[in-house]
Amino acid sequence: MTAPVDAAPAAAAPLPAGLQEIADDFTSAGSDLKLELLLEFSDELPGLPERYAGRLDQLERVDECQSPLFLTVEVADGDRLEDRAVSLFFDAPPEAPTTRGFAGILREGLDGLSAAEVLAVPDDAPMRFGLAEAVSPLRLRGMVAMLSRIKRQVRAKTA
Repeated sequence: MTAPVDAAPAAAAPLPAGLQEIADDFTSAGSDLKLELLLEFSDELPGLPERYAGRLDQLERVDECQSPLFLTVEVADGDRLEDRAVSLFFDAPPEAPTTRGFAGILREGLDGLSAAEVLAVPDDAPMRFGLAEAVSPLRLRGMVAMLSRIKRQVRAKTA
């Protein structure tokens, strides 16, 4: 017997505190409120800084997302992964609120963490928000892909 899509294993690796707080908000909310929360994250997703504005060729497209989403990661200098802060940048059209909402969750929960903390985020983190009852599995796959790309870029930029 397999666990439901949203169920976290009993001994699941912990999420960073900020991401866990967001997960708790979503899992305690009903379906309608989950969609409202997702829209809030969509609305709060900041635009790209000037150095990336109009330069989507400098960002990575996440093809698994149903709407065009581009992201990039910057990692601060430092000798250890624990000392290197990660900054996340996303671009998604306003008419893609679900995709923007997922990006907003990841930005809010991961931006400013150390490279070590970002790399330690469990791959199943997007499944811990209880969103399967509110959005399709195909859409959730987009959020999983975003996290995968973020971690891959952090690994590449800290190698």
